[in-house]
Amino acid sequence: MRSFLYCEAGFVEKDKWLPNCWVNVECPTPEDIQYLLNQFHVPESFLSDIEDTDERPRIEYEGNWLLTILRIPIQNHERSIPFTTVPIGIITNNDIIITVCYHQTELIPDFIRYTRRKEVVVRHKYDLILRLIHSSAVWFLKYLKQINNEVVRAEVALEKSIRNEDLLRLMKLEKSMVYFNTSIRGNEVMLTKLQSIFQESVWMDAELLEDVETELKQAHLTVNIYSDILTGTMDAFASIISNNVNTIMKRMTSISIILMVPTLIASFYGMNVVNHIEEAQHGFVAIVLLSIALSALAFFVFRKIKWF
Repeated sequence: MRSFLYCEAGFVEKDKWLPNCWVNVECPTPEDIQYLLNQFHVPESFLSDIEDTDERPRIEYEGNWLLTILRIPIQNHERSIPFTTVPIGIITNNDIIITVCYHQTELIPDFIRYTRRKEVVVRHKYDLILRLIHSSAVWFLKYLKQINNEVVRAEVALEKSIRNEDLLRLMKLEKSMVYFNTSIRGNEVMLTKLQSIFQESVWMDAELLEDVETELKQAHLTVNIYSDILTGTMDAFASIISNNVNTIMKRMTSISIILMVPTLIASFYGMNVVNHIEEAQHGFVAIVLLSIALSALAFFVFRKIKWF
């Protein structure tokens, strides 16, 4: 799906392409790809690179074309990992600005609504790239808060009962943290390279650049903090599980020993040998009472050493 967006105190959609118009292509169809190749002569290698889900943030030239690839966060509702990152490519050439993403995201629609609400004026392609990086950092922070809330809910559930499902949920969230951390660091490196490309004063907006760097640093710091917390939580619950297993084994061993005492006595007196008690009037009662007494003694000893 493609749309033509022109900046008029915020991006408004147009019916056709105009110079310096932003062409946004999301989840492109084969017709969209052919349109970009035939209408704008976009390098086909750029589109192939963007399609690669594992493509890292980077910058690439081909003739007068400039490809800038970012990693942006998305939320998965059907996959094993609840949050991950995907590449979005920003392809520019003089008065042509094209963004291509092969995944449905919340970032682009939210960014367009934000520019309309705040009446943002995007002056040129570098301005748009910086604002998209800024928006990606904001969405990283939003999803990190959701991840943290998921961790808190999992912790509450694990305090009541340690289930494999809750531990697996924490493990999936830990994977999301790894993806976020790697992508944010890649975007930071890519932003540094962009500054070396657009050095002229006509491109520079010091205030916007400072805001972008601040948001990226905050996102990087936040993901590191949450990752450390989650790692500590996983280690703590691993220790709790191990301790619970040891406690259960101690109790089971204690019960086995307590039950073994009357079994051993019954075995001795059940032998087909003379034991001088077979003729006693209260022999059976004496054996039962002796078994109970020894079992009670064993229980008291285990209670004393806190095996029960």
